[in-house]
Amino acid sequence: MSATDVPANTGDRAAKTQQAVRYISWVALALMTTSSVASLRPAPTMAVYGLASIFLYLLPAIVFLLPTALVSAELASGWTGGVYKWVSEGISKPMGFLAVWCQFAMTIFYYPSLLGFVASTLAYVINPDLASSGIWTAIVIMVCYWTGVWVSSRGTSGVAGLASAGLVIGTLIPGVLLVILGVAFLGQGNESAAPMTADNLLPAWAGLSSLVLIVNNFLSYSGMEMNAVHVSSLRKPGREFPRAMFLAMGLVLLIFILPALAISWIVPADQLSLTAGVMQAFDAVFAEFNSQWLTPILGVMLVAASLGGMLTWLAGPSKGLLLISRQEGYLPPFLQKLNKHGVQQNILVTQGLVTTVIALAYALIPDVSSVYWIFSVITTQVYLIMYLLMFVAAVRLRRNNPDHPRGYKAPMLTGLCGVGFAASLAALLIGFVPSSQFGSGSVGTYLAIVAGGALGLGLLVPYLFYRFRKPHWKTETASDPEEAVA
Repeated sequence: MSATDVPANTGDRAAKTQQAVRYISWVALALMTTSSVASLRPAPTMAVYGLASIFLYLLPAIVFLLPTALVSAELASGWTGGVYKWVSEGISKPMGFLAVWCQFAMTIFYYPSLLGFVASTLAYVINPDLASSGIWTAIVIMVCYWTGVWVSSRGTSGVAGLASAGLVIGTLIPGVLLVILGVAFLGQGNESAAPMTADNLLPAWAGLSSLVLIVNNFLSYSGMEMNAVHVSSLRKPGREFPRAMFLAMGLVLLIFILPALAISWIVPADQLSLTAGVMQAFDAVFAEFNSQWLTPILGVMLVAASLGGMLTWLAGPSKGLLLISRQEGYLPPFLQKLNKHGVQQNILVTQGLVTTVIALAYALIPDVSSVYWIFSVITTQVYLIMYLLMFVAAVRLRRNNPDHPRGYKAPMLTGLCGVGFAASLAALLIGFVPSSQFGSGSVGTYLAIVAGGALGLGLLVPYLFYRFRKPHWKTETASDPEEAVA
């Protein structure tokens, strides 16, 4: 190589590096975050409380959504590899495994609750009476999940594009339409099913069970740590990321609150199904305007968006767990095997067997809404374990590695982590208190199901994997394995 070749190659390399850095606007990041967080699925749960739903959404947004967004942005801008790398560096590798396990394990209960919503929505396309049938719900869950496993196991490309399309087709259009129809419903002189006076801005206090209402909204806001990886794609992260998060938070609140209010105007709380509430509202308001033929069309839109979201999530968390386990030996070789398409099929199938057993609960417990609520609580609690570890790791990394390069530094990090940790811990503990959503079921049964699901799946199972791991479980080595997870 001649002396003149060096600057030429260096210049080419610099040009390629400059081309490789593709910046996105803070508005685009806000919309990406909104698409991954916002959904109409939790609207019926909060519609039961009418005007108080505003408070029930605002409080967790302030004490959980905002700290999670800002803290995860600092971690993502300084350490590649996601939550495993953050917690491993900040606390320890075993705790890193626990964090990434919880990120995966929460989907085991998330899919039955998501597909329970799909089943109730699909019922309005076929026969609305099926919405309250546990057997119908169980069948739909099993068929949809195993179909998703088959699609994912073939390594189908382009599935990720369904998420962005789902935001428009299954969230924005139905959400805006529901609000417009709700306003028109009131404009026709109909009285709101829920009182809309200042006295109803706060939920009625009924002891600790009143606080359980807020717990479900923590799950609604989860996933911010996954969007934080895009902080390095902003031109000025320190200034633009907070703007993006505040805009996203405003949009998410609008998407959550306005449809919930619209449902509360149309459907009385004592008649509202937690799984089919959205379709109940559409069906009732379409009947008011003699347009019930539109109900199945809206149902298909909601179902398509939910199934698209399931497919985009199905392989993601399990892939992250697989990569870490192959490099650190956390899972037995059977669960680490890949099929000919390079997909972790054995993990998906094992998860599917558990999901099938869980789905049977819909057929065995008479009240579909009670089952839906229990699964939502368990999903939230398992996920909150990961957030507790993330907040602790963030404080330790700021304290022990203050000079580590970070593209973004969260303001008052310790305070943000303190608020986020306290809110997450409180939500986790309060989740063990039965709410009115559980109906008249046995408190002991509720505690056994929730404790067994949240603590058993979130803590006991990963402990057993870690405790009984073998040296030969390590099947892969890499110079920086965590980067593969990002």
